[in-house]
Amino acid sequence: MEFRLDDKLVVAISSRALFDLEDGHRVFTEQGVDAYCHYQMSHENEILEPGVAFGLVRKLLALNHSDRSRHQVEVVLISRNSADTGLRIFNSISHYGLKITRAAFSGGASPFSYVAPFNADLFLSADPHDVRSALDAGIAAATIMPSKIDKNIGDQLRIAFDGDAVLFADDSERVFQDQGLAAFAESERNNASTPMIGGPFRHFLAVVHQLQSDWPQDQSPIRTALFTARSAPAHERVIRTLRAWDIRIDEAVFLGGLDKGAFLDTFGADIYFDDQQAHCDSARQYVPTGHVPHGVTNNT
Repeated sequence: MEFRLDDKLVVAISSRALFDLEDGHRVFTEQGVDAYCHYQMSHENEILEPGVAFGLVRKLLALNHSDRSRHQVEVVLISRNSADTGLRIFNSISHYGLKITRAAFSGGASPFSYVAPFNADLFLSADPHDVRSALDAGIAAATIMPSKIDKNIGDQLRIAFDGDAVLFADDSERVFQDQGLAAFAESERNNASTPMIGGPFRHFLAVVHQLQSDWPQDQSPIRTALFTARSAPAHERVIRTLRAWDIRIDEAVFLGGLDKGAFLDTFGADIYFDDQQAHCDSARQYVPTGHVPHGVTNNT
């Protein structure tokens, strides 16, 4: 019997995003691959501590337990480990009761090439190079930022996005970078009725929106939010773009350049995606954060 994943939300995640593997990674960087293999195999019965994206994954998989949900979620492990060193990871997956059954262990090579065959809608990794490769291939992807923060409040899955160069293309951001705030505001005012081109996370948001449609809006186990540095008059184009896409976003916060951290903390995001490193450095002090190395601010 052939199984297919094209009717599901598929999230591919690296072992270092799912679990705290920093001790083992330190052995790898300081002592090499042979020492790393010996370390993991000698510790394979020791359960790993949850990583930055652990809470997100647990809430994603919990969506499969609802009788109302028609659209299932699949989480796939993508790892540079070998099958031998990956045994500790699967032991930890079993310990925590995570329903992850599919994996690719690339034995030290980049595991990115397996992301597309799994039909992933989102790829989360601690390796920026693999993340950039996924983005170049048209897959929503983010580098999980180091953080000890785990909101994990309640059962509702809360996903937050930046706007330009994440949900939307970076055309408007390029105007801001090249010509300044006044030119940006004027351009957005003049183009308020013209929907923006989709960015790397447009498809992922659309799939999440499809999942949300299984529930009445006030009963959904998923809540989404946009946190953008935009302010009026640049807000109108955002609203009209989402309306043109026929995609619902539950909350929108137009910050006009204010720091996003405390606002994300108020929302209680299980994950936040932003293209600018400075914003990610602030956000990760409050919520789990993924850096999206896409667009004009990441061209250097």
